[in-house]
Amino acid sequence: QVQLVESGGGLVQAGGSLRLSCAASGRTGNIYTMGWFRQAPGKEREFVAGITCRGVITANVDSVEDRFTISRDNAKNTVYLQMNSLKPEDTAVYYCAYAYTLRVVKITDEYAYWGQGTQVTVSS
Repeated sequence: QVQLVESGGGLVQAGGSLRLSCAASGRTGNIYTMGWFRQAPGKEREFVAGITCRGVITANVDSVEDRFTISRDNAKNTVYLQMNSLKPEDTAVYYCAYAYTLRVVKITDEYAYWGQGTQVTVSS
């Protein structure tokens, strides 16, 4: 089992920034990918960005352009999502996910473990 704990969500005005953190614990392996997804009310869960244990990054450019940056601290088993220039349409619950793979996968079914989610609300 892998436990994921997200933090850093909150309420911010449009144009502001937030940094989300996701700490992994438990049976974390040497081969893994961690991803960020988000889900707005009435919408499907959407891939935001992912990073492998070797630092390969994939982002959903269509949705977040270059406003969001994913990074990791292997020593802390923690992944971050820096979100800048936030827009009201970024409002969603953001989830961290963990997969035992070297590929940055964008499909929810590929991830074995999920965090509880953290709410991000961007006011206009």
